[in-house]
Amino acid sequence: MGLDTTSFDLHRDLPLPPARLWEVMTDPKHREKWGGPDADTVLIVDTADLRVGGVDRHRCGPADAPEFEVETRWYDLTAPERAVFTETLIIGGEAICTSLVTYSLSTAESGTALAVTVAVSSFSGPETLQEFRQGWDGGLDNLQRLVAVMTADA
Repeated sequence: MGLDTTSFDLHRDLPLPPARLWEVMTDPKHREKWGGPDADTVLIVDTADLRVGGVDRHRCGPADAPEFEVETRWYDLTAPERAVFTETLIIGGEAICTSLVTYSLSTAESGTALAVTVAVSSFSGPETLQEFRQGWDGGLDNLQRLVAVMTADA
């Protein structure tokens, strides 16, 4: 099978200062709350090693069968301005895609301007590329909802 690639940029303005948003985006317990692509999908962090060179492992999928594995490897952690990491999605023991992800956080009038850049290589066909983007869009929508609840409770 050939190699299919794409890249995309996603942006959100979130009402938390960069240092607080950084925590929400990198802390494993917070990531479990917002990292799934939709309300029917869970994300379970099995191991987290948030340091340059560290590797996280998590599973996602339906609550009764979170069978998709993800390996995250951290390359740059310049808190609270940016994080750079790769993610490899593994299904049935086989890598189906790998991405390079960059978070950029900057102070904005509303709190933080978040930019996420994702470059994806799919080893399983072009349909994976669109699904991957939808997953990131859904995850950032979940992040936006979580932050709204956090700021309402503050």
